[in-house]
Amino acid sequence: MSQKVDWAKYVAQAETKLSSINLKQATADQSHLGELDDEAPDHFSPAEASLLSKIIRKGLVESKNDIEVQRKDPRSPLYSVKTFEALNLKPNLLKGVYEMGFNAPSKIQELALPALLAEPSQNLIAQAQSGTGKTAAFVLAMLSRVDATKPYPQAICLSPTYELAIQTGEAAAHMAKFCPEIELRYAVRGEQVSRGSQLTEHIIIGTPGKVLDWALKFKIFDIKKISVFVLDEADVMIDQQGHQDQCIRIHKQLSTSCQMMFFSATYSQEVMDFSEHIVKNPIIIKLKREEEILNNIGQYYVKCSSAEEKYNAITNIYGTLAIGQAIIFCHTRKAAAWLAAKMARDGHAVAVLSGELTVEQRINVLDRFRASQEKVLITTNVLSRGIDVEQVTIVVNYDLPVNLQGEADCETYLHRIGRTGRFGKKGIAINLIDSDNAMRICKDIEKHFSKKIHFLNAEDCEEIEKIGQY
Repeated sequence: MSQKVDWAKYVAQAETKLSSINLKQATADQSHLGELDDEAPDHFSPAEASLLSKIIRKGLVESKNDIEVQRKDPRSPLYSVKTFEALNLKPNLLKGVYEMGFNAPSKIQELALPALLAEPSQNLIAQAQSGTGKTAAFVLAMLSRVDATKPYPQAICLSPTYELAIQTGEAAAHMAKFCPEIELRYAVRGEQVSRGSQLTEHIIIGTPGKVLDWALKFKIFDIKKISVFVLDEADVMIDQQGHQDQCIRIHKQLSTSCQMMFFSATYSQEVMDFSEHIVKNPIIIKLKREEEILNNIGQYYVKCSSAEEKYNAITNIYGTLAIGQAIIFCHTRKAAAWLAAKMARDGHAVAVLSGELTVEQRINVLDRFRASQEKVLITTNVLSRGIDVEQVTIVVNYDLPVNLQGEADCETYLHRIGRTGRFGKKGIAINLIDSDNAMRICKDIEKHFSKKIHFLNAEDCEEIEKIGQY
């Protein structure tokens, strides 16, 4: 994408580009994953999970959670909008918004966009689950802020990976379809610049290393003229040492008047503290704690003495309840592969998502699951965050999540069972307990969330039927 973007052509080719170009290098980069130990816990980078989250979801998630707003400066303007017209956007930008299928602002957009477009500009730290319109919010803000008559970069958006940068570029391309005067430049691997040249595009979307090289090493644009700085997937960017160092170096070069926008699906307390340290007087917008989703989920545990009993419990529950789709979480690839093979032999339509698959293969698995071509998805922790499939009605913890110290990983548990109970619907979470230690972990999780996890006799069909009426 070294040349200026033909928006209309780019929009038409976006889906093809994603599958045929963006994933090839990612596939090659992850060719080593098949060497992982089958019996070791399966690991996925947060950036990979975020990419999969963005790709699997085609439309907005209708969040039922309330939004919490904090202001460091009580004089900061704070109001919400219920229509895009109320934002007084440029007519062609508004046309692009509607072209994308946005009829009304999502919850995060209702509050974020007025703050982002206000004068004087406001800094923002925003948290909301993937699919709620975060990307559209900051893309719209960037497109609104740039002055197309000035032929130099005025906005930067940093993403942790090549693929995520391209995803953001797609959103920008769609939204700016009717604004050919606004020009975009990717700062990602494979992009070359001539020494001594100067960028004329208005918006740079890229990865930290490439942007750092272009700004400080090659000096092909003046970073002091950047008026909007967006950090996408901020939790990943700040929590990973390499990205954090690069982001800090870029941040230090920005002018004090540059508008800062940090967006992420999740923030640990450490990441939030760091964000507040480097973002001056931010408005903080976040969904209230996701524990609220537990009100929509019936939680149960089943005592099992062996892998066979675990399997019998799953098939009894699956055979008794009217289940749309199910996700089963395992700790290791070996357990996931064994369970998938056994269920497939018994005639169940199952798919497996684990660490040895390339990014492209994982996306294919998720697309098939989303299209209901498989009813059961057996996976490790890659799906514990972000993926929303409306038809998922039950989540099974074949193995309870634990941290490196072997203690209950309550955050992962919450994200796992949160794959059901979405969109305000009811859901069921089943925890399979095969040892005293697993029972201890279950009790620790119960205590942490102050939510009862009920005993379920998986041999009693009538009892199973009752939980389906939850």
